[in-house]
Amino acid sequence: MTTIATLLRDAVAILAAGSDSAALDAEILLSLALDKPRSYLRAWPDREPVADQIERFNALLQQRHQGAPIAYLTGRREFWSRDFQVTPDVLIPRPETELLIEISLTLLPKDQPAKLIDLGTGSGIIAITLAKELPNAEVTATDLSLAALKIAKHNASEHQADRIRFIHSNWFASAPPEKFDLVISNPPYIAENDSHLDQGDLRFEPRSALTAPHQGLADIQTLASDARPYLKTGGHLLVEHGYDQEHAVQSIFRNLGYDSVQTYKDLSGRPRATYGRNR
Repeated sequence: MTTIATLLRDAVAILAAGSDSAALDAEILLSLALDKPRSYLRAWPDREPVADQIERFNALLQQRHQGAPIAYLTGRREFWSRDFQVTPDVLIPRPETELLIEISLTLLPKDQPAKLIDLGTGSGIIAITLAKELPNAEVTATDLSLAALKIAKHNASEHQADRIRFIHSNWFASAPPEKFDLVISNPPYIAENDSHLDQGDLRFEPRSALTAPHQGLADIQTLASDARPYLKTGGHLLVEHGYDQEHAVQSIFRNLGYDSVQTYKDLSGRPRATYGRNR
């Protein structure tokens, strides 16, 4: 007899060697195959799924066993307590990127007008979250990938974030000639020869959104340099970067004339985002 309980037990055994969250992974995938919430699995462990549900579950299980990220299998990932669509065309949202939101909300008063631009928006999580949290802000979001922009627009529609202007652009190349209060970005910052690219979820994510030349610093250098004409006097530049790039990014900012340069740590205590103020 193939029950929910036996399917989960067998799935955990299969996934345990390659996943630190085998039980959770199994529950998520079985819930997806059954089109039921995870609470259903606990409430009805002796239920017997029908053959096509088991077949779908086994197919998902095989993909996960081969390393496919849960977010790409489910097509969803939470960020700042909101649910977003994700596909292999965009990076998987990560908790450390929420640090950019926290900092931004300290820089831009909620009750005042502001103009901000999110460069390399990907799935749109930063632009959409800030548009929802800052109702008086005008938000622009750019990306070089048309596929990513399609996902971002879909997410904006889902969250009724209709004040975002999406632009197909390589950084500022096609950006409007305007002055912004905040330029924000989670750019590619992994070195092209980094061994982590062959591990975990990174193996499946778009390489163009992950890596940059010059030890991962090339895109940060470009956007920090190009941002100056687009920032108001006193405007803010904020970028995410690798935990070991704190001093390099600070040097880039200071050499370009930004002041009040400082780096913020994520919840793990690692340097994760650097800020600079436009003079």
